[in-house]
This record gives sequence, C-alpha cells and structure tokens, in this order.
Amino acid sequence: METRILETSKKKDVRLFKSLPFNLYRENPYWVPPIPGEIEFSMDKNRHPFYKHSEADFIVVKSGRDILGRILVIHNKNYCEYHKENTAFFFYYEAVEEQQVADLLLSAAQEWCKKRHINEIVGSRGLLRSACIGLLVDGFDQQPATGMTYNLPYYEKQILNCGFEKFSDHYSGILETHINPKVHEVARKVLSRGKFSVKTFKTVEEMKTWIPRVDEIHHRAFSENPGYVPSTPDEFEDLAGNILALADPRYVKAIMYEEEIAGFIIAFPNINRGLRFARSRFYPIGWLGLLLAKAYPSVIDIEVVGMLPEYQGLGGNALLYSELDKTISGPRIKRAEIVQVDERNVKSKSDMDNMNVVWNKTHRTFRKVL
Repeated sequence: METRILETSKKKDVRLFKSLPFNLYRENPYWVPPIPGEIEFSMDKNRHPFYKHSEADFIVVKSGRDILGRILVIHNKNYCEYHKENTAFFFYYEAVEEQQVADLLLSAAQEWCKKRHINEIVGSRGLLRSACIGLLVDGFDQQPATGMTYNLPYYEKQILNCGFEKFSDHYSGILETHINPKVHEVARKVLSRGKFSVKTFKTVEEMKTWIPRVDEIHHRAFSENPGYVPSTPDEFEDLAGNILALADPRYVKAIMYEEEIAGFIIAFPNINRGLRFARSRFYPIGWLGLLLAKAYPSVIDIEVVGMLPEYQGLGGNALLYSELDKTISGPRIKRAEIVQVDERNVKSKSDMDNMNVVWNKTHRTFRKVL
C-alpha cells in the first residue's frame, strides 16, 4: 500500500479521488452521489474561494491500481483566527474495511498537520460552513438530507482505533406531525398587533436580492455558536449561488419586525432521487432528473431556522414555528427533515423537541490532540 497527496490540477487524480464511493456504495440503497461538480470544484485550487486564504490537500491510499481510502485535510486559517485555535479538519473520509487503510490515511493527515505546527485535528468538517458536519454514527437505514454525509457503519470504529475521541454530535430528524394549533393562534395574535409580518418570495430573482440581508442576520443569530465561522465575500458568493441553485421560493420565508429581519426559514426540496439518477453528472440527461426532483419533491430539508433573541420574547418564535408548519404542508410533501442541530445548541434542540421532531440520524465529529 502507498499513501499519496494528489495533484489536483490533474484530471486523472480528480477522477481517482471521486471514484472510491461509487465502488464502496454500489449496492447501498441509502448512499447518494454528490451534486455534479462538487468534488471537482472542491479540488480546484484556482477557482474555489477557500484557497485564497487557507490550504488543504487530498490524500489517497492505493494498492496497485486500486484506491482503498481517501481523505481531505484542511487548515482553515480564518476559522483558527476567529476562534483563537490552532486546528485542522478532515473531510471526505472513505475507506475499505481494513484498519490498516484507516491508519495510513489518518497518520498521513496528522503528519500533514505536524509539519504546519497544528496541534489538533477534528473531523469531519468541510471547506465551507455550509458543508455537512460529522460522520454518520446512527441512522444507517435512513435516507440522508440533500448534501448530508452517508457513510459506512465501521468508519467510527476505524477512527476511534486511531486515537480519536468524540467531539460533538449533530442531530437530524423528521417532522411528520403538525404543531399544536395553539401555536397558530398565538401567531395570529402576534401578526394582529401590526409589528410582525411574514415576507414570502415568488421568484428566485427576488430571493437573490435578500440573501445579503439574511446572511447578516444569520451571523448575528449564530456567531456565538460553537464551530461558526463567517464567510469571506467570495465564499459568500459561492454559498449564495448554491442556495439559489437548490432553493424553491415556496420554502423560504423571512419573519419581519417592522422593516427589520427578525428571523428566517430556509428549506430546500430534497433532490436525492435526481442525484441518484444523475450519478454526479449533469449530462447527457442528469440535469432532467435533478430538475424534476426539485420541482416535485416529497421531502423538504429544513436547513436553517433562526430567530434573533431580542424578538423571541415578543412572540417571534410562535410566528416562526407557525410559518414553518405551513411551509411543510404542501400537497405532495410527505415529511420534512430538520437538518443538523448541534447538541450544544440546547435552545434549538429543545424547540425542535417541542415540535415533536423524531431524531433519527446522528453525525459525530471526532477530535485528536497532536
């Protein structure tokens, strides 16, 4: 076996890194291929905005022509500066069921860190804040939300055997039942006072003009959360592009207090059916499967639900959750999924518990001090 850092400018190496999951999950009904172009963009150090301020490398373990494992190791200097930490991350971890492969991958990642005088490594966490956090440790018989990691059950054991420990958990769950009607009554009373209102959207173009304002509120609402890092302007442009590509105006709302945004709901149609059809290719007809999956979803992924603290005691939370309930009540919608609530965000998890969310997936991050 050999360990090698890939040359991301070579198409052959990009294809090599991308290929392993298609072999590992060939017969798995739950794994979903990545969005077309995602891996290629992540590996493009000339185009991806992350590489303007930080560094990362893509590492594989090979035996002859066979790729047995892969990992991305990341030094996000902006994150480290924001949190006053000296931390690296790993992402895109995949390996065959051989502990030796895991040992080689994670040893290579740790050596990469030591050369840069980094004193801890945490994973799984990606290049941008919008990436899935953690590896799946519970819920292997459940369909993932769009863009969320699905992995094999033995990964946790491989990583623990390499000296890592649990760092934090993020929970996802399904919302199949409607909230207590009393919440809607409270929301109507809140609206009748005239201070609060609900901003809905008719077109993606209309949403585009509001994204900078929503990002500002997102920063104010979540900047104190563990693991948060603000985006650079270029990263925000990429993030906004991803939101607009997946977004459907029916599932995005802003809660207004007079002229100010007090809270927001950002949900996406789950396009997993289209991603399986496309198999990570837009052409020749992958785009059609993605288009149909977006237009006619049966599952909604609720990515962000947030209300600024100063408005919660004024009835803002009741209005937020009333609108969330309405958002997932479309004629074709069978269920909604609440995506990745940090266990350390006790308030958000408690609110979701009160809405009868059934937690059915756990993504875990692991940490090792070097």
